[in-house]
Amino acid sequence: MAEETQVKPAEEVVVAAEVNKEVEEPVKVTEVESALGKEKEEEKKEEEAPKTVADEEAAGDAVAAAIEQSESFKEESNIVADLQDPEKKALDELKQLVQAALAANEFVPPPPPPPPPAAAPAEEPAKTEEPEKPEEPAKTEEPEKLEEPAKAEEPKPEEAVKTEEPEKPEEAVKPEEPEKPEEAVKTEDQLPVDPVQKEEPAAPVAEEKAIVVEEEKTVEAIEETIVPPRAPTDEVAPVSDVVPEAAAPAAAEDTPAPPPEDVFIWGVPLLGDEKSDTILLKFLRARDFKTKDALTMIKNTVIWRKTSEIEALLEEDLGFPEMEKVVFMHGQDKEGHPVCYNVYGEFQDKDLYSKAFGDEEKRQKFLRWRIQFLEKGIRQHLDFSPGGVCTMVQVTDLKNSPGPGKRELRQATNQALALLQDNYPEFVAKQVFINVPWWYLAFNRMISPFLTQRTKSKFVFAGPSKSAETLFKYIAPEQVPVQYGGLSKENDPDFTTADAVTEVIIKPSTKHPIEIPVTESCNLVWELRVLGWDVTYGAEFVPGAEDGYTVIVQKARKLIATDEPVVKNSFKTGDTGKIVLTIDNTTSKKKKLLYRYKIKTSTESI
Repeated sequence: MAEETQVKPAEEVVVAAEVNKEVEEPVKVTEVESALGKEKEEEKKEEEAPKTVADEEAAGDAVAAAIEQSESFKEESNIVADLQDPEKKALDELKQLVQAALAANEFVPPPPPPPPPAAAPAEEPAKTEEPEKPEEPAKTEEPEKLEEPAKAEEPKPEEAVKTEEPEKPEEAVKPEEPEKPEEAVKTEDQLPVDPVQKEEPAAPVAEEKAIVVEEEKTVEAIEETIVPPRAPTDEVAPVSDVVPEAAAPAAAEDTPAPPPEDVFIWGVPLLGDEKSDTILLKFLRARDFKTKDALTMIKNTVIWRKTSEIEALLEEDLGFPEMEKVVFMHGQDKEGHPVCYNVYGEFQDKDLYSKAFGDEEKRQKFLRWRIQFLEKGIRQHLDFSPGGVCTMVQVTDLKNSPGPGKRELRQATNQALALLQDNYPEFVAKQVFINVPWWYLAFNRMISPFLTQRTKSKFVFAGPSKSAETLFKYIAPEQVPVQYGGLSKENDPDFTTADAVTEVIIKPSTKHPIEIPVTESCNLVWELRVLGWDVTYGAEFVPGAEDGYTVIVQKARKLIATDEPVVKNSFKTGDTGKIVLTIDNTTSKKKKLLYRYKIKTSTESI
């Protein structure tokens, strides 16, 4: 996607975890930077002037209003029976392609490349020279020399023997046995010492010496041809080694091919399980039901998961507890999708920013942590069964988030976006951006032409004053964290996300009473909030008996925006009657009131 301007939303989409297939082509950095430069020049004067909170909220709301909202995205079914005929055909074809790829073991990572030769440049020549002592070629040549000289030069010793001892032809037979070189050597040594010869042998001896002097090379050749027979006996082993190697291919042909590997993604096999269709449909939709492209994407994803050791990553302790406030899962939307919140304003903390993006090693650690978080969320919160919830809602909070100038964050964002886009297809049901700042409009103008209609239909934008209201369109208030306008709190002893919240609009300059009936002796607990407050709140118990006395539970008091976001009260009574809560909106703006209550028996604690 975008580079320079992509920073923020990209981060969100990144952390959001997958806009896969959603970006048609990357935005060129130069285009984005030049466009941003123009926007910055136009807004330079505005930046120099200090902005109040109200100004920023107004600007953010204007941005959200200016962003063209596409038709709301409707998530497709992952039940095969609900697919159209071309989609069913593409799914069947993809299954066949996957089956063939599994049989051919095509989901195996390529072998690692050889070590770089630059490791020891000075030693390499020496190493190359040493192996050049090809003993094997020398050994192969020696037997050849054995055969050739043996045939050509063996007759010469026979002639010499005949001249020396014409009366003993038996010794001439001895040289015919090359396997006994020692005997030939002995005969040569014994020739001059033979007692039978008198004066005449002296001449042959002298002639023999002359022959030896004149033909030293021949004698040396003879000795070489006689002595090496021992070497061939040593060289028999290599020859015998070659035989098994030659036989190895035949043996390999006889051994059966290894069975096809069982390939899993997110704990689901690619074939043979009722959840497999859901996984394959994700890749098909990410590639517009082009089966070959989908198969290629699946292969790349499987190989990436293996080389990155994703399964082992699930059990790895990366030691990043600070990131739990940056990205976290909380509740679900009205359709049952789990909701993931991405809070990039936390990176205003310089220590946290440095720990996450200080150098390349830290950025890689952050990316691994983000992938680990996503993998755990997928396995814990998603269901790939037919008809199950297999996508998430991503909420990205842009309040106080670092701007486009943070290079390290931008680099990590681009890397994460590429990984998520390529390996986590179709995992976003809705992408909601809240607290959108004034500078976001420039970013959106840049990336909008490069987003598909499908992607843009998933995006929702809201300025600061409209963020809570926008969230409530998709997520019930009891599921929304308190910091984002809802009533959901961690470790709340009285209420859970199962306790529904009532929403009421209070008109300007109007009092709105809420009556809670009390029909038995009980403990009554309630909580409420008015978005932005700036109202007066009070509570009292009105008994049902005519002679009863009204009890003031909460004296009327003014609540402003900086007060606690949620007010909780309780009242224990043995009489019947009603609790009356009064909210007085004295402003000229309408207010949104959220409240809920619970009646407990007298034996239960509040």
